[in-house]
Amino acid sequence: MKDKTPAPVNIKNRRASHEYSFLAKYDAGVMLQGTEIKSIREGNVNLQDGYCLFHTDGSLWIHSLRIAPYALGTYNNHEPLRERKLLLNKRELKQLAGKSQDQGLTIIPLRLFVTDRGFAKIEIALAQGKKLYDKRHDLKEKAQKRDMERL
Repeated sequence: MKDKTPAPVNIKNRRASHEYSFLAKYDAGVMLQGTEIKSIREGNVNLQDGYCLFHTDGSLWIHSLRIAPYALGTYNNHEPLRERKLLLNKRELKQLAGKSQDQGLTIIPLRLFVTDRGFAKIEIALAQGKKLYDKRHDLKEKAQKRDMERL
């Protein structure tokens, strides 16, 4: 008999580490509707263009996070690019709100995963955009590290 344990869901935003340097990381819950969790478990998520903004009531929302419609969903299927509320405690929200007001800082999604209990979580980061020379420096360091490991 085959074991029907689902594969762990761990969707990463690989471009983020190349474009940004991270100052702080947080794990946040996500408010989902209907068939979104089924689509996440299939891995049909795109984090590349996602970003987070604070609304006037002080809550944090994620924008441009694409969760593809569920293949077997009917008329109850969800909208792929809708805004989704992130769930953090008040202390974390106040820290992020204060720091995100600084010039050049943004909040981006790094990773979307499903916990052992079945809840979808997003790892977000307070990030600062890298300049072109910073990107070149990082690529040079990676190449040197790879050469040292070969020897």
